[in-house]
Amino acid sequence: MSTSFKEKVLSVVARIPKGSVLTYKQVAEQAGSPKAYRAVGTVMKQNFNPAIPCHRVIKSDHSLGEYNRGVENKRKKLRSEGVIIVGNTVQINI
Repeated sequence: MSTSFKEKVLSVVARIPKGSVLTYKQVAEQAGSPKAYRAVGTVMKQNFNPAIPCHRVIKSDHSLGEYNRGVENKRKKLRSEGVIIVGNTVQINI
């Protein structure tokens, strides 16, 4: 039985460590479909499983993007995990 794109995306997102983020594009790449970043957003929008930390997925420009529990909740969750956010942008250490 093959794994669906949704299952692959949820698996990738489930492995994002606390205090870290990935972009929708990075999730799509790791799920094996590099151009399906919009589809990753759709999967995240429909995910209400608290075990899948979809708040850790951000836009490629490092802005927060949307969150199905509200962008302010996303901001609070990320900050509580030690992610630095200035305005609407996640500060990425490279």
